[in-house]
Amino acid sequence: MNEAEIIHEPIGGILLTPRGYQKLQVELEHLTVVKRPEIADRIRESQQHGEFSEDNSELDEVKFEQAMVENRIAELKGIFGNAHVLEIEQIPTEYVGIGSLVTVEDLQFDDRFEIRVVSSIEADPTSDLISNESPMGTALYGKRAGDDVLFEAPEGKKRYKVISITR
Repeated sequence: MNEAEIIHEPIGGILLTPRGYQKLQVELEHLTVVKRPEIADRIRESQQHGEFSEDNSELDEVKFEQAMVENRIAELKGIFGNAHVLEIEQIPTEYVGIGSLVTVEDLQFDDRFEIRVVSSIEADPTSDLISNESPMGTALYGKRAGDDVLFEAPEGKKRYKVISITR
């Protein structure tokens, strides 16, 4: 396989699956439409009740939460400014790439399961969304159905066989 055939993250850009893009959009909307006004209301309440003393820990907590929300909003806007959302047709099925749904077989335990290879921004191993930068994602990236992969996982060496690749 030619290295140019594999879609990598564009320089300075981020590849997102349509589902990952939608999930991040929902998070941004929730933070801007729900959380931001909620925090502003809590700060206004504190001001109206004259609770701006130096030892007001509740106000400190609200301001910390506000900083966290604003940082995440800025981070999400930065992601969207550099993101390229893959079209379904761009998700490879002849080899493992970003967006590929891969059925693998654990050759040690004779266990089959599916994972989706995604960018690190979308990664969520508990939902079987594996980063292309993780040991497993790196080992699978570019492989074809029938290929074996060997990689070092936190619990030791793993050997998987790629059974199928779909969108």
